[in-house]
Amino acid sequence: MKSPSLQIGKFTFDWGSRTYVMGILNVTPDSFSGDGIISKGDVVQAALSQVDQFLASGADILDVGGESTRPGSAPVNVEEEMERVIPVIHAIHKIYPGALISIDTYKAQVAEEAIRAGASIVNDVWGLRADSELAYVAAKYKTPIILMHNRSNPASVDVREKLGNAYIGSEYQNLLEDVKRELLESVVLAKNAGVEELRIVLDPGIGFGKTREHNLALINRLAEIRSLGYPILLGPSRKSFIGFTLDLPPDQRVEGTAAAVAIGIARGADIIRVHDVREMARVAKMTDAIVRSNS
Repeated sequence: MKSPSLQIGKFTFDWGSRTYVMGILNVTPDSFSGDGIISKGDVVQAALSQVDQFLASGADILDVGGESTRPGSAPVNVEEEMERVIPVIHAIHKIYPGALISIDTYKAQVAEEAIRAGASIVNDVWGLRADSELAYVAAKYKTPIILMHNRSNPASVDVREKLGNAYIGSEYQNLLEDVKRELLESVVLAKNAGVEELRIVLDPGIGFGKTREHNLALINRLAEIRSLGYPILLGPSRKSFIGFTLDLPPDQRVEGTAAAVAIGIARGADIIRVHDVREMARVAKMTDAIVRSNS
């Protein structure tokens, strides 16, 4: 099912024509993947350097986040999160005024300040279940919103020194039907707040409240979620299900990520959210050439 095109400024998302690449900028000290910008000295300069590389490598969207979402991570309050992300967004928007910036937050206040600073997409890992006011912010500014499925529960985290943290106790009556139903519940929250349907993107939430087996199944059956009629963002990058499958730490998961990205695109992903932009942009371009071929 083809979704209507989405216009953001001068940029058009023509869903189905190609895969769009979202590059991850973690303005945190504790990212699971080891790429937290705060640990690299001058935060704004480190972010701008990463942005320069991402844009040169084919990123369509820059996803700025100030709170780690790894299993078992500590929450960050609104003030600290804004102190982390707003200066970075301001700087990106000033130097790269045409760049599409998304704010990775579930807090309405952070999202609103980020939009004012230059962000044009909201990426909510809690699908409006953590802060319902976020939907009204997206509606007010006519901002596209990514609604992610999330059943995270800190009580069910398995911590392993080499592989990182993963969820082991998540239970579903029917994985795909449960995920689809809960995503559509988030859609209702968005639409009830005034968010236009064409500005909604869904994310199955790879790694969030799901076991290794759940994650593998979701990627393989992504077409069933795409059939709901909304564009799909897929974020498998460097995650623990890859580590547990290949027995590798986060900095050695580029090939596993590439496999997940390629299969995800073949199953209907419209946006891929990744750390390794150069490599995954190439994977996306090659996969698009195969699966979107008209011959």
